[in-house]
Amino acid sequence: MANQKILDQKQLVIDEITDHVKASKASVFFEYRGLTVSEMTELRRGLKKVDSDVKVYKNTLVERALNTLDLDLKEHLNGPKAMAFGPDAVAPIKVLSDFSKKHPALEMKVGIVEGGIANINTLNELAAIPSREGLLTMLAGGLIATVRDLAICLDLHSQNLEK
Repeated sequence: MANQKILDQKQLVIDEITDHVKASKASVFFEYRGLTVSEMTELRRGLKKVDSDVKVYKNTLVERALNTLDLDLKEHLNGPKAMAFGPDAVAPIKVLSDFSKKHPALEMKVGIVEGGIANINTLNELAAIPSREGLLTMLAGGLIATVRDLAICLDLHSQNLEK
């Protein structure tokens, strides 16, 4: 039988994983085999810029933590996996996706986005969404185009009234 001290330490890790998943809008599991230490450091820095983090846990402890949250990812938890999580639903996914384009050794597998399981297709769709700043720029451009068209119409109408 396992030592009670070891069981308590494992329970602390399970609680930590559970807290990370609950507090995060996005948790992504990915394979990191083949990445060098400097590449992992680069990934951690990229995730820190968007207030996200990456951790490596034992799959059995992750499975136990997810079972307490009624999430079943057992089929995806084989082999070494790392877990990226953050308070934004899209930011950590975009960082991982962009990083995997430069470093093919990183491969996203599955995620938990806002409490639901997201497969790789969903993760890729979320990664394709422009950033918040990009969306705001697109909105502003659309609004400016509407105002410009209105100004042109009013100018043409005023010219017709002058004739």
